[in-house]
Amino acid sequence: MSNFPIVTLLESVLGKGRIKANNNVAFHCPFCHHHKPKLEVNTQSQHWHCWVCNAAGRKLPILFRRLNVDRKKVSKLIVLLEDVEYRPKKTTTDTPVLHLPEGFKPLWEFDRASPEYRNAVFYLRKRGINIQDILKYRIGYCDAGPYNGKIVIPSFDANGSLNYFVSRAYYEDDVWKHKNPNVSKDIIGFELHINWDMPIVLVEGAFDAIAIKRNAIPLFGKTISDTLKKRIVERGVKTIYICLDDDAKKQAIEVSDYFMSNGVQVYLVNLPNETDPSDLGFEKIKNIIDNTCELTETQLMQEKILCRI
Repeated sequence: MSNFPIVTLLESVLGKGRIKANNNVAFHCPFCHHHKPKLEVNTQSQHWHCWVCNAAGRKLPILFRRLNVDRKKVSKLIVLLEDVEYRPKKTTTDTPVLHLPEGFKPLWEFDRASPEYRNAVFYLRKRGINIQDILKYRIGYCDAGPYNGKIVIPSFDANGSLNYFVSRAYYEDDVWKHKNPNVSKDIIGFELHINWDMPIVLVEGAFDAIAIKRNAIPLFGKTISDTLKKRIVERGVKTIYICLDDDAKKQAIEVSDYFMSNGVQVYLVNLPNETDPSDLGFEKIKNIIDNTCELTETQLMQEKILCRI
């Protein structure tokens, strides 16, 4: 069999398998413990199904997660499957290093004599951001350079290195409300603050993530990066709340389908029309999230039909 390494890995989890035709391997089912090998796994399509208890799935990582298999084995399985979704992108040694923009000043260093400082703080207060948020996310502002008159919110990776930043004008008459660096968004927003062992909330913007406060990852747009998709699967995240704006419904459904097919529990958060988490504030968005039910396969299918996916 051409998929021998996959079979070997499966046998390290399920016990000795019986090779059958068309890339199928039969194992003793770990769910119903039938005395005959009734769990059939297809190493090509990744489909698995027990003919006795009807336990089934569309992806082998789902099977491993249901059995609480060690994460190293899950990662090895993903590599062996050679799933295009998980293939790392080529990198070069001359990738530019990102720096905070010219004129950046931290807002936690009080400068009440500066009108720019006072105006920046006033804007953030209107958006419900306090000193604890400023300290946690290292928020600053610029009083010079191309980002002059803008709040700057940095994003740091797990090692504390800057991997992105966003800016927002705090003057209403500023023509350029948003100005972001011309670098790749294939990163994990606010990774430094993420606990992969807890439920994760996916949102569009940095202000949305700050409003939710707990384990929220900004996508810096409406689509999820390949790096983030890979990390969520590799780290064995069990629960995800997808909290995108109403105009990103199609993207939210596609992301839901992807993670559900990989064994992740998905909660699709429906926001009131023309609002986002930063508009609602912590208490309201927390209440909506707490009252959101897990998305079922039937509901997912209905949503896909409505969105014409």
